[in-house]
Amino acid sequence: MISEDAPRHGPPGGSLRVAGRTVSRLGLGTMGLTGPGNWGAPPNPAEAVRLLRTAVGEHGVTHIDTADAYGPHTVEELIRRALHPYGDELLVATKVGLVRPGPGVYEPLGRPAYLRHAVEASLRRLGCERLSLCYLHRVDGTVPLPDQLGTLTDLRDEGKIAGIGLSRVTVDEIDRAHAVAPIAAVQNPMNPAQGHDPALDHCRGLGIPYVAYRPLGKGRLVGRGPASVLGRLLNLGPHVAVIPGTTRVDHLRQLVEAARVAENHA
Repeated sequence: MISEDAPRHGPPGGSLRVAGRTVSRLGLGTMGLTGPGNWGAPPNPAEAVRLLRTAVGEHGVTHIDTADAYGPHTVEELIRRALHPYGDELLVATKVGLVRPGPGVYEPLGRPAYLRHAVEASLRRLGCERLSLCYLHRVDGTVPLPDQLGTLTDLRDEGKIAGIGLSRVTVDEIDRAHAVAPIAAVQNPMNPAQGHDPALDHCRGLGIPYVAYRPLGKGRLVGRGPASVLGRLLNLGPHVAVIPGTTRVDHLRQLVEAARVAENHA
């Protein structure tokens, strides 16, 4: 829920249309709002709630990215505690299709019955009737991709998902998925220390928003200057959004300021 005292200036980083909503190009990644190994609750859940409320209510961030695998389940519950009921301007994107056997361990699971169960569970944890944007967290190589996307398409047709996204995918996977269902967004790791991702230009050609996660390389690129790094990514095209993560309110403020600087110098 966005406070009536929310800032009057525009969204940090500018705005972008994603899954039918106009959102800030600077979003907030929430994977870090967990315990060690991305397992369990964060050391200070109340501070995580404060961070989420500050991002939305004070800084005008309207793109929150999460996943059922974060915790697992922990961050979806924190988001509900912090932001429910969600305003119409807020996009809460989640992801399904990864299971967590233990701390630091992730395994793709794209069986249709599991994906359906995961979406239903995310709906309950987030406290909503429809997921605004639901990514397939990973393509499960043991399950035909049309079966995985077909399940999410069925859930969309049932009104339980508004937009379907893909996470960590290749150009070929984008094309194969796009043949089954319209893709609302593609989320891949992208930062200046990595090589060029061909999916970036491919998404531009298809009119698909490209969401760059780990834009600061898990903090390794902060020394280059957040404004410089975020600006370089945002300048890759108007279809690009960035979702850096943080656990601190003061660092969040620095990211927002960096995104505004980058936007002003675009």
